[in-house]
Amino acid sequence: MRLLVTGGAGFIGSNFVHQVIQRTDHTVVVLDKLTYAGNRGSLDGLPEDRLTLTEGDICDGGLVNALVAGCDAVVHFAAESHNDNSITNPEPFITTNLMGTFRILEAVRRYGKRLHHISTDEVYGDLELDSPLRFTPTTPYNPSSPYSSSKAGSDMLVRAWVRTYGVKATISNCSNNYGPRQHVEKFIPRQITNILDGARPRLYGTGANTRDWIHVDDHNAAVLAILDHGKNGQTYLIGADGELSNRQVVELILEEMGHPPTAYDLVADRPGHDLRYAIDASKLREDLGWRPVYRDFRAGLRATIDWYRTNEAWWRPAKAAVEEKYRAAGQ
Repeated sequence: MRLLVTGGAGFIGSNFVHQVIQRTDHTVVVLDKLTYAGNRGSLDGLPEDRLTLTEGDICDGGLVNALVAGCDAVVHFAAESHNDNSITNPEPFITTNLMGTFRILEAVRRYGKRLHHISTDEVYGDLELDSPLRFTPTTPYNPSSPYSSSKAGSDMLVRAWVRTYGVKATISNCSNNYGPRQHVEKFIPRQITNILDGARPRLYGTGANTRDWIHVDDHNAAVLAILDHGKNGQTYLIGADGELSNRQVVELILEEMGHPPTAYDLVADRPGHDLRYAIDASKLREDLGWRPVYRDFRAGLRATIDWYRTNEAWWRPAKAAVEEKYRAAGQ
């Protein structure tokens, strides 16, 4: 196939492109706006005869139509995704995540193309820390932030276009990703690069907020399985049973980097900070046979730390601006 991958120079999207090139015979067209979160360097080393990078905006209907017309399927990663940024300035999240998804949907409807839409477990809101519950495909939506609200809206648009217009589409909602090529504004790479710079990690609140972690390669393997075998109109939740509190994650990072596990500071909590996310991925496992490779979080984390140690040239240009922004916010 010839795949159009939106947001393919971002964190999860670029790792997906690498996996597609390595594991399949598909060719890939990447459409990426190359905002601060996109990085041409994330696609370095891939064969030019199988990869085309187009710099552009998913809200540009003419460009999207032209690219969709020449592809067999679309994998839609492109999104504004950083919660802190959405609280400070929601407008780009509404524009990209809602209007951009609308443009993609109209293009795949016009040309009869297959769509897989990438979303987040944050659309479901949060769970109590001591709850036995986990998110399922039928959990009601209850988003907390401008980011998660915009992603919830984009999911609803996809479902409406499937039902009303007969668009061929699937949706996946994934838990928190970690791994190489993730922007240093995000939780795990920020802690790793702070320690590499001799700074102490910082945690919101008490650090008790819990996330369900999955290695980006496991997420993308699930996306490929859904693209190949998922049923039209269905939603699949992607998770690897990786629940850990933010405090536990920071302590593991410190241990793996040779520091005392208590060498971190607490800062004021983020407004509307979700307590706990937890994914029930049984539908994905039972229907499509997917299984995570990185079942040992510590091993995956160790590999991630090694990547940031050996790829300073990739993350260093963004580090100072990110830390200045956090300092200005007291974080």
